[in-house]
This record gives sequence, structure tokens and C-alpha cells, in this order.
Amino acid sequence: MTLNLGSSLEEIDRDLKDIQERRENLIKGTRDVVTLCSKSIISLHHNQLEDAKSKMGQARTMLDELRKHAGQDLHRYLAVPEQELVEANSLLAIMQDQSVPSMKDLNVAGESFLTGLLDCVGEIKRLVYDRMRSGREEDAEKLFSVMEEIYGALYPFAVYDNIVPGLRKKLDVARMLIEDIRAVVTEENRRKAMIEAVEGIEKKLSSGNK
Repeated sequence: MTLNLGSSLEEIDRDLKDIQERRENLIKGTRDVVTLCSKSIISLHHNQLEDAKSKMGQARTMLDELRKHAGQDLHRYLAVPEQELVEANSLLAIMQDQSVPSMKDLNVAGESFLTGLLDCVGEIKRLVYDRMRSGREEDAEKLFSVMEEIYGALYPFAVYDNIVPGLRKKLDVARMLIEDIRAVVTEENRRKAMIEAVEGIEKKLSSGNK
């Protein structure tokens, strides 16, 4: 009996070699995209907006090219770089007091959009602390409101945690970050109220002694 497996095995071998080659290219390429996005976020925190925009542009161009090689079978390898792209672009928009780009604007999957936005909450927390240290309390409170808005808008998606891996964990992290900031903001407001009260008493005493 002749099994006659030759043609089938040759076709399978070609297909698997193609998948393996595309996978290796994706692993390297997506790593470069993530690095660019990470560096762009660092630039944003140093207020180097043009440098950040340049790196985001490079990352997006690379990601668009990688999509041609991913196909449906390897699309999962794009999840992390897409998430990083969303995080960087969202942070830039928030810093510029602009609307966050939509998932269609960024050409990313819905899951990547959700997780990228939640990761952005942690970067906004850093901005809040920076603004508070520089005495820009009003800006800090505005950014804190953005953190709350993102969390409030995304919390209902917790029911899809079995579809979007790690979503609930990111929501929990975002909630804890918000609570941390709320405690700091509350304490700062109390401190300011105390200072104002003391200054008011001092003025009354000073005017009474004249």
C-alpha cells in the first residue's frame, strides 16, 4: 500500500515555514515598536513633545507594515504593540488637552484600545504628581478627573475579562492608582485650607493689635 503523503506534507511544510518566518519577523518588529512607544512616553514626561510625536509616528508606520505579515493566524502578536501605541497617543492627547484618538484613528483592535487606555492611567498619575510638585494644583486636579473619567468609562467592560485577558486586573490597578491620588489630593486640599485658616487668624490678630 502506498500512503502517497508527499504532496500534502510538502504543502504543510511550506505553510509552516511561512508562519515561522512571519512569526520571527513579528517578534522582532513588535519589540521595536514597543521600544519606540516607551521612549516616546519618556519624552512626553520630559516635555519633549516633538520628539515623542516623531517616535510615535515611526512606531505606527512600523506597526502598519507588520500587519501585512501578521494575517489572522498571527494577529495576537500585535496586541502588545497596539496597546503601547494607544497608551502613548492617549497620553499625548491628554497632555495637550485634546480628545483621545479613537481606535479607528489609531487602526488598532478594540481589546488593545481598552488595555492601552487603562495603562495610560498610570502615566497620568505621574503627571499629577509632577503638577503638584510644581505647584500647579488646578492642572493636577484636572488630570485626576481624566483618570476617573477613563476608569468610569471602561469599568463596565470588566464583564469581558474572559475575552480580553488581563482586563479586570488592569481595571483593579487603575482603581488603586485613583484611590492613591484621591488621598493625596484630599490631603493637599486640607493642608491648603489649614494654611488659609491660619493666615486668616493671623490677619485678624494683626489688625486687632493696631
